[in-house]
Amino acid sequence: MTKYVVKRVLLMFLTLFIITSICFMLIRILPRELPQDKNLQAVIQARWDALGYGKPLLVQYGIYLKNIITDWDFGTSWYVSFRSPAWDVLMDRLLPTVLVNFYSFLFSIPVGIALGIFAAIKKNKWQDQVISTAVMICVSVPSYVYGFLVQYFLYFKAGLFPLTVSALADAGNSWFSGRMLWSMIPPILALSFSQIAGLCRFTRAELTETLTSDYMLLARTKGLTRAQATTRHALKNAMVPILPMIISTFISILSGSMIIEQIFAIPGVGQLYIKSISLLDYDVFMMDTIFYTFVGLLASIVVDISYGFIDPRIRMGAKK
Repeated sequence: MTKYVVKRVLLMFLTLFIITSICFMLIRILPRELPQDKNLQAVIQARWDALGYGKPLLVQYGIYLKNIITDWDFGTSWYVSFRSPAWDVLMDRLLPTVLVNFYSFLFSIPVGIALGIFAAIKKNKWQDQVISTAVMICVSVPSYVYGFLVQYFLYFKAGLFPLTVSALADAGNSWFSGRMLWSMIPPILALSFSQIAGLCRFTRAELTETLTSDYMLLARTKGLTRAQATTRHALKNAMVPILPMIISTFISILSGSMIIEQIFAIPGVGQLYIKSISLLDYDVFMMDTIFYTFVGLLASIVVDISYGFIDPRIRMGAKK
């Protein structure tokens, strides 16, 4: 298990390095524009010269890696947040992204699993058919469509929630104020539909297979009721493949949703990604790319490793 973990971590960093290298080369060959202000032109040009922008791409990449390793310097933002380190710009946007997605995670997990369990117990009945149809629709529709629907029904028709997430100045300069939390309910709902549908479908499939297994028949013959056999045996075994999916969902809350954050004006990592592209703030864009890649790779490796800890019967990296 230890060898497998070390191997996966090394492969993760190798993959991160390859993706980072490709993105860096593609970004550095794009044209750069200086602002009209001559004073700013001098400042930005001096910074670009220090980073070796006039030198070959491999030399520029070497300087970029050296700055990251020695000074934890991922570049400077010139348009999103003038003269701010790209790392600080990302960290300033991380909290709202984590909060919105974390609240969505807390809401989606119990609802999705509960619906999946109910559908599995009521297999092939009208309740199962209704839930399965709703799940198919929710999985097929993109999350930004839910964003527009939530805005239309909850803001335009009902008038229950604000159109966008409240500004910090209006919410007492805190992401944990009551007004801020109330304004985050629409994006939380918009993000929850697809998560609930995915968990419900996966839980139903796993639990349905478990309920028809031989050991469930043995448990019933020993005198256990259907409810007792389901809670004591079926759910425990069905949760083995479901828990890694939950872990993956939990880790992915860091990446957020670019479209949902744009729709509800959430100043998070996703909106920063789009803003850095539109403003041609290449260092911030590169920082975001590294961040998204790292989160995706981390989620993948944690899910794979978690199988070995959740189910001791699974031996990672064992030779056949």
